Amino acid sequence: MSLPEVPGLLTADEIRATAATIAEWQLPDGMIPWFPGGHADPWNHVEAAMALAVTGHLDEAEAAYRWLVATQHESGAWHQYYLADGIEDEKFDANVIAYVATGVWHHWLLTSDRGFLESMWPVVERAVDFVLDLQTPRGEVLWARHPDGTPWSFALLTGSSSICHSLRCAVAVAEEVGCERPDWELSLGHLAHVVRTRPDGAFAPKERWAMDWYYPVLGGAVTGAEARTHLAARRDEFVVTGPEAEVLGVRCVSDKDWATAAETAECALAHQLAGEQDLALDLLRATMPMRRPDGRYLTGLVYPDLVTFPTDECSTYTAAAVVLTADALGGCSPASGLFVDHSTLPDVIAVEPDPSRSDAGAGAAQGTERADGIDLGERS
Repeated sequence: MSLPEVPGLLTADEIRATAATIAEWQLPDGMIPWFPGGHADPWNHVEAAMALAVTGHLDEAEAAYRWLVATQHESGAWHQYYLADGIEDEKFDANVIAYVATGVWHHWLLTSDRGFLESMWPVVERAVDFVLDLQTPRGEVLWARHPDGTPWSFALLTGSSSICHSLRCAVAVAEEVGCERPDWELSLGHLAHVVRTRPDGAFAPKERWAMDWYYPVLGGAVTGAEARTHLAARRDEFVVTGPEAEVLGVRCVSDKDWATAAETAECALAHQLAGEQDLALDLLRATMPMRRPDGRYLTGLVYPDLVTFPTDECSTYTAAAVVLTADALGGCSPASGLFVDHSTLPDVIAVEPDPSRSDAGAGAAQGTERADGIDLGERS
């Protein structure tokens, strides 16, 4: 298996050094926190596990999946945030839970390890069934459940978009182990349709956040020429540029000049998926000022003064996003196409609009929970 590299931008040795920093911060039980002493969430934990696996750290990656097995709730879910000695936030975030399917399929593509795939199938099945219990009749997936099982009252566009991709991976896992789930395929069809059309009331208003801009493309709901138009429509709002129009990064939120390496790398994946390789390379190149000499990546920089925010923070999920983007743009590993060539995944069923679903979930963003923004560090 070839190590990720992007000629002229990142060498295999540099990617290896970055992956080693993730492994260094992994805890003995397999949990991968954002940084030493910080919390872990299962989405970014899986992202880090994929980065470890694609750089040859298979033992560490599989330890990360064993941690997921050990911590999975009997309902099939995981809590939002974990600390080394327990649970920090008990709610159950649907997107965070669904992402295990992406990680498991990625690991299978890399290793062809059928024992791993079959052992993780029950974990994926329980997780996806939990997530789809939060799907509204119209198709969007509500953000989360409270610890007592009460569902949140709104859905997030970013989260539902990411779940689109995770569901396709879950369907692929199911087919590979001979346990087809046509109900998942139908749920995926309705979810992709509502993400693509974004009917009024389907999603909480998060237009300021970059992930709501590019995730409908990255998740595979908006494709082809429509994807390129979609990305171009708001590029000037989210992409920070320098005096010579060079790309400096992607703003986490549209009204702040705080560019984050993770969002910048993910946005590169979205452009690559949309067939815009030059833009993708420009975005990956924009993460280089956030690279530290030891291979770690700063979470973000505030332009034009290059102030680090959070101050001097490096994070494992940021390093992982860069590693996976380098693999995708370089076309290096057997799993390099997972995020940028969805033709290798099961097709999304085209669903006919159903008038009886048009008001389903309407007003979902009108609940009492805060729907006006997410924590700057929250990756769902």
